[in-house]
Amino acid sequence: MTNKKSKAEFENIQPSIGSSFFINQFNKKIQNRVPVWHFHPELELVYINGGSGRRHVGHHLSYFNDGDLMLIGSNLPHAGFTDRLTGNRSETIVQMKPDFLGEHFLGLPEMQAVKQLFEKAKMGITFQGQRKEAIGKKLEELPWVDPYKRLLSLLEILYDLSICNQYTILNSEGIILEVSPQDNARMNTIYSYVRKNFQQAITLEEVADLTHMTIPSFCRFFKRKAGKNFTQFVNEYRLVHASKLLSEETTSITEICLASGFNNFSHFNKAFKIFTGKSPSAYRNAVKKIIN
Repeated sequence: MTNKKSKAEFENIQPSIGSSFFINQFNKKIQNRVPVWHFHPELELVYINGGSGRRHVGHHLSYFNDGDLMLIGSNLPHAGFTDRLTGNRSETIVQMKPDFLGEHFLGLPEMQAVKQLFEKAKMGITFQGQRKEAIGKKLEELPWVDPYKRLLSLLEILYDLSICNQYTILNSEGIILEVSPQDNARMNTIYSYVRKNFQQAITLEEVADLTHMTIPSFCRFFKRKAGKNFTQFVNEYRLVHASKLLSEETTSITEICLASGFNNFSHFNKAFKIFTGKSPSAYRNAVKKIIN
């Protein structure tokens, strides 16, 4: 979350000639260089083969280990999932418009399970279990088959995902990011302010004034839109920043604690371990092993 812009960047996606959807595959030598924080009208199916990294989808922040399989809904903002530190073998991405099969195709009785899958994807989904690897293998084969078989294989993959019962909704409190222009402007104002000021104390009074709301109204508004309270959001932002510094900088953990907006080292250690499952020093050592 190091982007400095207050709004997600729009990514323009054009299917390749002779195809109704876009597919791309990246490996260690060819890294995915999409905008850090972006959105697009297409649903995005992502398979990360191995490695450890961070999910930032909508208002959700978490970490994955040993790869990941995600389906992200139309216009749901998200960050890139892999970089030179992830340690994954490859990343395969399929992007498709909700109606890429035709305006009425999802209305067919045979497609109701896939239609429900697309509805769930509005909140972001990550899949677990044995199906993750089996479906991931099918996804990795897509770029290398002819267009007709590729379409049939994608339909089979979508059906497999629709009947998979091992999954997690990422914005689990039911947050679907379909907000009014006014609400969207308010949330962008809040996010921009946090990005610029997270290294110092941010009070509810100042951020409520920023949005021209009373403190109680602001708290209700933010919890409803973000699925978490404002203090929790700011702390998570600081922890994500700290994880980036631990991965990329050689400065001391105490300095990183202060540079991330924490003024209590004990609290920072405890919060970081709850958030990532590792202490700051263990997290840094794990990243070093991945690089080596």
